[in-house]
Amino acid sequence: MDAATVPVQTDPQSVPLKVFYPSGHFPHGQEIEYSNAQAWRSTSAEKKASELLLEPQIEDLRQAAEVHRQVRKHALSRIKPGITMTDLCEIIENGSRALLAGKGLEAGIAFPTGCSLNFCAAHWTPNAGDKTVLKYEDICKIDFGTQVNGRIIDCAFTLSFDPKFDGLKRAVKEATNTGIKEAGIDVRLGEIGAAIEEVMQSHEVEINGKTLKVKCIRNLNGHSIDPYRIHAGKTVPIVATNDTTKMEEGELYAIETFGSTGKGYVHEDLETSHYMLNFDAPPSVHSSIRSSHGRQLLSTIKHNFGTLGFCRRYLDRLGETKYLLALKTLVDSGVVDPYPPLCDIKGSYTAQYEHTILLKPTAKEVLSRGDDY
Repeated sequence: MDAATVPVQTDPQSVPLKVFYPSGHFPHGQEIEYSNAQAWRSTSAEKKASELLLEPQIEDLRQAAEVHRQVRKHALSRIKPGITMTDLCEIIENGSRALLAGKGLEAGIAFPTGCSLNFCAAHWTPNAGDKTVLKYEDICKIDFGTQVNGRIIDCAFTLSFDPKFDGLKRAVKEATNTGIKEAGIDVRLGEIGAAIEEVMQSHEVEINGKTLKVKCIRNLNGHSIDPYRIHAGKTVPIVATNDTTKMEEGELYAIETFGSTGKGYVHEDLETSHYMLNFDAPPSVHSSIRSSHGRQLLSTIKHNFGTLGFCRRYLDRLGETKYLLALKTLVDSGVVDPYPPLCDIKGSYTAQYEHTILLKPTAKEVLSRGDDY
């Protein structure tokens, strides 16, 4: 290719990822061979053949994963203390839309950008008019998703500027990597939780002159992922449980762990921003909506998000106005589920790391792995 025609990414990002990969083949994630009883898979001709049949879906996931890597790298070069949380989210969301050429449900954002601060562990993003600013002394969980043809990459990291949080981040990162290491075909979910808990809770950290134990947030967990369904039914605990459910070939999982210096248990708090259509609500519930504004809002949600998560800022962006009563109607009827922020006790600090892994027939692929984490 002539040097003059080699594509160059802009700042801010605006050139779709596919321009850089015209072959349609995208970078692989971290490949890890199965161990012990499953080690034979890496050399099995039968398993290699069956994996070839999955290549279109795997390429969708790899594309979404490469977008995630590039967006987070660009975002980290721009995010500094003093930025508003809305601007932080828009850097990430605009980058994701641009690199995936924003084709509605075909490719784009998989769920709202979580940027939960300090004692808040998950499901917080600013609503319109929120003036919250990221401070030097904050610890922020950045959790965002990308999707291609409904194949979702769910990946998160923790951002801080004050080195006092380095130990907490290290504990949670090690716990997540332990979960990834232990995951595999026929592995029991409860055993993964036990391994994560052992690593997480072996850590102590010193913050503001106090020595604190790092606790797993026991009522948060990883999960299986299906097309257009971020939580597909199986949960990956981050503490020891008696769950003997096994992981299976072909399954996609978000392995995520949360550590806290508080109680290690979250509750709903703060203003809700995250919502999602109830995947299991029968058509009769949808048709029972009598409010015309409610029906119109439901149509907007179905058309633009389907069963993917959304937030109030996304409705604002679509031009929806005065929709809060209609949204409440959809929530009260069970058509839409709210996902309020999840918080430990005030004054505590929380951290999160997460990767999406695919249990391919021949090997485990950590799709979202990057040079950063």
